[in-house]
Amino acid sequence: MALAVAAGAYAQHEHHAMPDKDSGKMQMAPMFENKEVGMAYASYIVLKDALAASSVTKAREAASELEKSMVNIENGAASIIQVANITASTSLDEQRTAFGALSDQMAVLVKGNKLSMGTIYLDYCPMAKYSWLSNSKEIKNPYYGEKMLSCGSVTETIE
Repeated sequence: MALAVAAGAYAQHEHHAMPDKDSGKMQMAPMFENKEVGMAYASYIVLKDALAASSVTKAREAASELEKSMVNIENGAASIIQVANITASTSLDEQRTAFGALSDQMAVLVKGNKLSMGTIYLDYCPMAKYSWLSNSKEIKNPYYGEKMLSCGSVTETIE
């Protein structure tokens, strides 16, 4: 887990390319001018991926890392409450509900901080009625996991 978060944090400092399945081109991991926001966002993505994989344990670990990175962010208290709910929960449904509220707060945080590189996508699941942030146009739904992994659509592009 720490390696995955470290890889996300590393992307804040190095130009880290990922394949973009839609275009076949390499896509740069988003980087923020504010490093603390970048660290929190990288941890958020690890959490999103854990929920998409339906892993309660990995989601708890990722939420713990996200909680640590949110401490240094101004106005991060509301997000910390949602992250703590994910860390404390052993129920995937409860984690996903808390992630929905967290995603709304993270979207505000991301939109309020300037990207120095990359693109972030705001996705929406009409079944769950929640949004989430992603580094890719490809939908990997964290609210239903493998049951409906591709349910949702990109509603906004943040550059």
